[in-house]
This record gives sequence, structure tokens and C-alpha cells, in this order.
Amino acid sequence: MGIIKTDVKQKTIGKEVSLKGVGLHTGKDVTLTFCPASTNNGFSFKRVDLEGSPVIEADANYVTNTQRGTCLEKNGVTIQTSEHVLAALVGLDIDNAIIELNASEPPIMDGSSKFFVEALEKAGIVEQDDYREEYVVTDVISYSDEESGSEIIIMPSKEYQITAMVDFGTKVLGTQNATLNCVTDFKNEIADSRTFSFLHELEMLLENGLIKGGDLNNAIVYVDKELSPETMDKLRVAFNKDSIAVKPNGILDNLTLHHPNEAARHKLLDVLGDLALVGTRIKGKVIANKPGHFINTQFAKKISKIIKNEKRNNVPQIDLNQEPLMDVNRIMEMLPHRQPFLLLDKVFELSESHVIGMKNVTMNEEFFKGHFPGAPVMPGVLIVEAMAQTGGILVLSTVPDPENYLTFFMKIDKVKFKQKVIPGDTLIFKCDLITPIRRGICHMQGYAYANGKLCAEAELMAQISKVK
Repeated sequence: MGIIKTDVKQKTIGKEVSLKGVGLHTGKDVTLTFCPASTNNGFSFKRVDLEGSPVIEADANYVTNTQRGTCLEKNGVTIQTSEHVLAALVGLDIDNAIIELNASEPPIMDGSSKFFVEALEKAGIVEQDDYREEYVVTDVISYSDEESGSEIIIMPSKEYQITAMVDFGTKVLGTQNATLNCVTDFKNEIADSRTFSFLHELEMLLENGLIKGGDLNNAIVYVDKELSPETMDKLRVAFNKDSIAVKPNGILDNLTLHHPNEAARHKLLDVLGDLALVGTRIKGKVIANKPGHFINTQFAKKISKIIKNEKRNNVPQIDLNQEPLMDVNRIMEMLPHRQPFLLLDKVFELSESHVIGMKNVTMNEEFFKGHFPGAPVMPGVLIVEAMAQTGGILVLSTVPDPENYLTFFMKIDKVKFKQKVIPGDTLIFKCDLITPIRRGICHMQGYAYANGKLCAEAELMAQISKVK
């Protein structure tokens, strides 16, 4: 089944909303502002403190470091600890948002997603014009890391679900499980679960100056060893407290657990945030055994690659014997091209955001006379031209009198040719809008398929102009 267009509209937020706090690892004051974004933007981070306000998309391919949270880097610009913010966005069923930051790391707040969820709800969630795409899982996909013993799988399911199973092999925090059966449960069941650390990790982090923004209000600390007076003193100084003690349940004081299995719920929160880096909504059940940022993001990269390949080879399922939406005579009423330069025979689908057309390639084509007569191959530029004519139908369908307009190329980008097209082939063309049509300018992703395979793809930008 792969990628499908759903009947669910995309969502963004109604207005800008800001939060202030400190970064857990940097200790720096930071302001985060959630901003509305256009359809198909997805989630992107914007560093407003840097020249040119560079943007880093929430994309698994930009992950560079997963030691203390998920770090993204693009063109030398970084975003640290992105997962709690992304989990809040996915957990509230939002598709598009720009996250503006004046530092490299979002504020840690209380170590959960709760405050991000509250801010986003304050901004309001609004529906957009375009429909959401979803990747429907049809086979089990898995990723395992032998070194850590971690494994993540995703299997078919009627909705997006996650189960996280953690086992730290310590007395104070043994085996815990947490499950999110429906994304709508995130706010009440997962969002307030805070990040946690073990005392032995904390000592190392303190010595290396890595948790400047940490205090006992934004990290649960599990005490997995005897506390020496020297360590007690260090912790008192680090957390600016008069006294520090260990509770009977093995955590440092000043914190009460929100849930008995808060650690597992927080690990689930991290999985949700890290898998947002796939960039496409998922319909499937994730089971994560001993998850961590490294395995989560590797798994996100794997799914992202599978989706990219499936999109590329996602041949439209068209019954070529059915009555077309437009035959060649209807096409000629709309397009100004004529034989031998009309390269489109039929149109089967046409919506506000996509079009599917077809061309039968025969030995009688004019171009075969001179393009390798002994081994005829359709010129790549003509495949792109045919793709563009298909896109022309899409853009001309937005005006009431298409016969009075001409379509001109403005730009062709990322052109790739994958397979030869020869006499006898049937070419199927599919063009999808990348951005909404504005002022007669159309930005499309075009695909050409033959024999069940992708043979060419390109990003096309065209403009319609009225005939004077």
C-alpha cells in the first residue's frame, strides 16, 4: 500500500506562541517560538540568532549526534535535543510548524513535553487546505543494534501506536513498559513524563560540565549506587540546594514521580519525537525494546529511505481501458501544442493538487527518425516536456478560459533519468503540486513511469500567461 493521500486535512497552529527557559546541556537562556507554517512544510527549526536565520528541517538525514539527545546539523548549524519539542507537535496531531530558536537548544522546561503541549494548545490548532499523506505499513520493518541489545520494529496496524520496553538491569529501575494506543492519548498519558538520569551518569556529566541547565525540577535522578559525602556536596552545589537526600523509591528528593513507569513513558516520548524525523505520518505499530536516540534515529532513517523509494516507484494504478477524463481532443482544447509536439494522449485524474496523464509511444514518432534509428530511444528532454504538458493541464485547469493562455517553463530542477523509453512503451505521467498555485505560477514534482518502473523525475516550475 505504501504512501497514500488521506482524507484528513493538514494542520498547523493559529498564531505564534513563545516559551522561555534554559537549555539542559548548554545552560543558556533561550526563547522558543512556535510559528504557523504552510502546507507540506513539515517541522523545521529556525536559528534566529544567526545571520540569515538558517533553517534546519526535522529530517533524520541531518542527525549527527545522539549522545545526550538528538542533535541535528545542516551546513554547520546545529539544533540540540530536538525530540521533546517534536513529540509535542506529533502528539497534538500537527503537521506543519516552524520552531524559532535564539540558541542551539530548546528550553528543557521540566524535562518533558508538557509545557510545549500547553503552548501549542494556547496557539490553537487550525486545519489547512491540503490533505495529509500517510505511510501505511504493510510489512514488518526492523532495526537492531547488537552492541546495546536494542531493537525497534514496526508492523501493520490500523493506527499509529507505540510500545516502549526498557530494562536498565538495576535494582532501582528494572523492567518497565509503556504503550500509546492512539496519538490523541499523548497529552494525558505521555506528555508530562520527564527525562531521567542515573547517578553514575550524572557524576560524569557534572565533571564534564554537560548539564549546566539541569536542576532537580527537570530530571529524575535514579540513585543506583551509594552516595558518598563528597558526591552529596557536589550535587548540593550543582543543584543549588541546602540539602539532598534519596527517597525510599531510589530517586533524589524534590521530585515526585508523575507515573510509576515514568521512565518508560519518557522513552516512549523520545521514540515519538525521534520518529517525527521520518517526515511522513506513519500508520503502524512500533515496538521499541530498550530504545535510545541512536537506534530511534537509525530506524527513522531506514523508514525514510523506504518511503522515498516507494514514492519514487509508486506507479499510479490506472486502468488504461477505462474512459479517460480527457481524450486527445479535449487536451487540444486546453493545450496549444499540436502534432508532432503534442506529447500527451489522455488524462485520467485531475484534482486541485495532482494530475495523471498517459502517452502511447509508437515507432511512428517523428523523433525516432533521427534519435538512434538502429536502436530507437525517446529523448529524455521530450519525456520531461511530456511531463510538463501533463502539468500544464493542472495549472490551466485553474482558469475558466485555458484556450487563451500559454504555459512557459521558469525552472527545471533535480532531473533524473532511470530507464530507457522505447517504441511500444506506455508512459504514465504524474504531477503533484509542491506548493499551492499562486499568480499562475505552478511548482510541481513530476514523475514518468513505463513498464511498472520510474523512468524519469523532475521538479518543474511553470507560469501561465494570457495570450495578448
